[in-house]
Amino acid sequence: MQKAILGKKVGMTQVFTEEGKVIPVTVIEAGPCVVVQKKTKEVDGYDAVQFGYGAIKEKHVTKPLAGHFKKAEQEPKKYIREMRLEDTASYEVGQEVKADVFAEGDWVDISGVTRGKGFAGAIKRHGFGRGPTTHGSHYHRGPGSLGAVDAARVFKGRKLPGRMGGVKVTVQKLKVVKVDTDRNLLLIHGAVPGPRGGLVTLKNTVKNVKEAK
Repeated sequence: MQKAILGKKVGMTQVFTEEGKVIPVTVIEAGPCVVVQKKTKEVDGYDAVQFGYGAIKEKHVTKPLAGHFKKAEQEPKKYIREMRLEDTASYEVGQEVKADVFAEGDWVDISGVTRGKGFAGAIKRHGFGRGPTTHGSHYHRGPGSLGAVDAARVFKGRKLPGRMGGVKVTVQKLKVVKVDTDRNLLLIHGAVPGPRGGLVTLKNTVKNVKEAK
């Protein structure tokens, strides 16, 4: 069974193994989520499951979304995300998914939106080196030469100043260190993208777990 859930990043802490080794972990409040819709290849052309997560007042939901939740006979949720899964037979509309869907030792892929930092220059955004700081230099923090002379244009992919952060990032093959079923918490080994309180999605890893250390 391919497992998936929505959650909220709580923050980071550390735990100790029985041997006394310290492990940095990210705490994620995973669920409870509810299955709002199930899509199948026969009807929709692909297999996917829509999850709803987070409480929200009905007056803050648009009419189309309100009708969508009403059709599923569920209360409105703050977040709704669709995840493509190979096997949707194990999910049913209205089913509640909690943190216990994962177990200690599972390997997961986690996606989140990084913290937006606004417009940034090439030094901050891409790690460029700066120009001379001596008297008389008129070029300190610029991006440098823009490339070829004959092309008379900037080539696609050139690293330049622009908006930094606020993009979706996926970190693959992270290990579940501990599962707290009473509080719906997952302790994940390592860092997870996004700020505290940000929405994250968890799925079974697509990589070969035998290679994991």
